[in-house]
Amino acid sequence: MNAPMRTFGPSAPPQRAECHVGLGAEAVPSETMESPMPQGTPPPSPQDSEATEPSGLADSLTRRGFLRGAALAGTGLVAVTVAACAPAAVPSWNYATSKPQPLPSTPAATAAPPSEMPGMTAIPSATPAPSTPVADIPAGWSEHDVAARDVVRRYIGNLAPALKDIYGAAVFAQLAEILGAADNYPELSQPPAWAQVPQLVINDVVSPLTPKLDGDVKVFELTIDEIEHQVDEKMAPVQALGYNKQWPGPTIRVTEGDKVRAIFTNNLKETTGVHFHGVEFDNFFMDGVPFVTQLPIKPGETFTYEFVAKPHGSMMYHSHHNATDQVGRGLLGALIIDPKEPTVKYDREYTWISNDSFAVGGFTINGHGFPAVVPVLAAAGETVLVRYMNEGIMMHPWHSHGYAQRVVARDGRPLGTAEFDCDTLGVNPGERYDVTITADRPGVWAFHCHILPHVEGLNGMFGMVTALIVVPEKKHIDAIYKALGVA
Repeated sequence: MNAPMRTFGPSAPPQRAECHVGLGAEAVPSETMESPMPQGTPPPSPQDSEATEPSGLADSLTRRGFLRGAALAGTGLVAVTVAACAPAAVPSWNYATSKPQPLPSTPAATAAPPSEMPGMTAIPSATPAPSTPVADIPAGWSEHDVAARDVVRRYIGNLAPALKDIYGAAVFAQLAEILGAADNYPELSQPPAWAQVPQLVINDVVSPLTPKLDGDVKVFELTIDEIEHQVDEKMAPVQALGYNKQWPGPTIRVTEGDKVRAIFTNNLKETTGVHFHGVEFDNFFMDGVPFVTQLPIKPGETFTYEFVAKPHGSMMYHSHHNATDQVGRGLLGALIIDPKEPTVKYDREYTWISNDSFAVGGFTINGHGFPAVVPVLAAAGETVLVRYMNEGIMMHPWHSHGYAQRVVARDGRPLGTAEFDCDTLGVNPGERYDVTITADRPGVWAFHCHILPHVEGLNGMFGMVTALIVVPEKKHIDAIYKALGVA
């Protein structure tokens, strides 16, 4: 299910390093990555970009250069929104927010009951107060309405003014009215929430997990670490765990039939083990289950797993020792085994790892809760591949507004003639589903789990929510690259 191999930068070895999101990750051969915009260099104005805008993606622009330039700018994709025509003058703002508190990092066995977790109470303790003073609540509204609007304002951030150039004046006027843009609210001068926290999809592109070659063996080296992790841009960091200091860990990507050696060094204060979920091992001692196939990896120790990558498809890797706690706190990642012969065509790709630990984080997609979840972005006429991976303890029915999902694979197995369409797909713990979405109508479409307590409460949307953002033409995505000065 992959596209042709692409090179990440001039010095990258000849293996695949794909972007897994609709943020400019076309599945077509890529050019060599160009140097990112120097730090401190102002991006071109919207007028300049418009004057030089080509009809299609310029040969000199690259997806990896775009994301690398954005991430090196300091906040992931901040430059996208800064350059997208922020207000000319932004007043100073003073508005009340409650100081968010870290979630408990205790083991799941001693964690507070679900009723005390974010999103499970009428007013989650970790949810910031509305930025609009109570006195300014519009007639007929309640504090709930203000809070619900504020969280969407955080999701859009200072990308809002750019929507006029993308969707036209009439559509923009309606969106501006919904957001209350005339208020010149604080979020208009701030990057979107998802651009203010580390993101799997950016990390995978800017610093992909690149294997070394030992003969015909691909060697991956990872650490297992204690980390501080931000679920969103307002909450204080939580005490978590991660592979290579990331939650989720970096994507391990190989091709069917590759010989793989994965070396893990345990930097925790406790034992652990690593299981490659979905892999069919020839040597069962590589299966990663302490006291069944191996002794646990002690603090400071290194353990090596070796296997042949099979079958192809969307797989996972995660802890299989004290797993309720360790996986819940972030020891999880994607393992993608590309087929030798692709069977599904797509233009962009998005890896979607869900988790639902009450110990840390709550309901998350790729380690973050709305509004800090990266949107799925596509241009009309493109096909997006979404890889659902459920690392949690609950089933989540993923619902796409406005679009059908074509289910093309389950647990790495292509469905072939059994493919089907749906708008809501239930993914059980441990399951992986691959779906394609063919974008043909522009708009901002909600995309979320349909167990409502996982996504929406009195303070608006939270947790397992993002959006499918379809722009009319590729040139609108190209304009984002240009705004970053990537050439």
